[in-house]
Amino acid sequence: MPAHAGKTLDAVRSRGTVVCGVNTGLPGFSAADENGQWAGLDVDICRAVAAAVLGDGRKVAYVPLGPHQRFTALQSGEIDVLSRNTTFSLTRDASMGLHQTAVTYYDGQGFLVPVKSKVRSVKQLKGQTVCIQSGTTTEKNLVEYSRTHQLDLKPVVFERVDAATRAYFAGRCAAYSTDASGLASARRAEPGKVASAHVILPELISKEPLGPMVRRGDDEWFAIVRWVIHGLIEAEEYGVGQNNLDQLKSSTDPAVQRILGMSEDTGRLLGLDREWLARAVRATGNYGEIYERNVGSKSALGIPRGLNNQWNKGGLMYAFPVR
Repeated sequence: MPAHAGKTLDAVRSRGTVVCGVNTGLPGFSAADENGQWAGLDVDICRAVAAAVLGDGRKVAYVPLGPHQRFTALQSGEIDVLSRNTTFSLTRDASMGLHQTAVTYYDGQGFLVPVKSKVRSVKQLKGQTVCIQSGTTTEKNLVEYSRTHQLDLKPVVFERVDAATRAYFAGRCAAYSTDASGLASARRAEPGKVASAHVILPELISKEPLGPMVRRGDDEWFAIVRWVIHGLIEAEEYGVGQNNLDQLKSSTDPAVQRILGMSEDTGRLLGLDREWLARAVRATGNYGEIYERNVGSKSALGIPRGLNNQWNKGGLMYAFPVR
């Protein structure tokens, strides 16, 4: 039987846009250029959802949110989906009235230090100051790691990420700590000579699975966002990309046919039409294309796929079957 659309999807269709909460500015994930055009991995997830449900990946209203405002904005209904480099955890899943959908980036907390400091391990930071942003998992991770390893690290806390990075690059702290992807983004934002004078330490002190969140109480919308993500990952696995959708219409591979909406009508189970996933891929590319364009080899960040590679290539990206 076709699924009931759900109240969030009804509202999205009525207004004609998906309202998406994003970072205030994290290059590679969500950042606006001088013309106000948003780009990044998290932004592309919102575009894919809009393409799937509204037929057009441009029909997204972006709401930039700091770490303190992001959950309230989602809980209150100000946004439809929070796609803002947010870590999934038990507390956030079980106590905030929110649903974690699917992981779009596997990360871990790391440290950025000046090359001239000759620090090559977190253990060498004993007793030193560390710049961090408040309202994130970073703060608690740092305190717990410091206590466990008796490092007496001294957090210097800032409400805004740009304030934390400015303080670090100005020499106020011996190190800057956040998700490793955020460290790469912060370093890339600095002038060439400044960026090359800083190194990301090899250790990661936490697990940070990042992905979009939605409100509890609307299982239909939760399913749509989750399956758009799994669909983008599965599209990469089967070689379905932004530029070969039309050529693959002659494919006899059952998985490819399902992705293109040419056989089973998976959309009717989500309250969508049969071409929902094909539109998402056409708007943004598959997961691998999204990754490489925003944070990978084709981006300024140049972050290797690592854990974010497909499951059959040594990574953790394992799509639930779209069938």
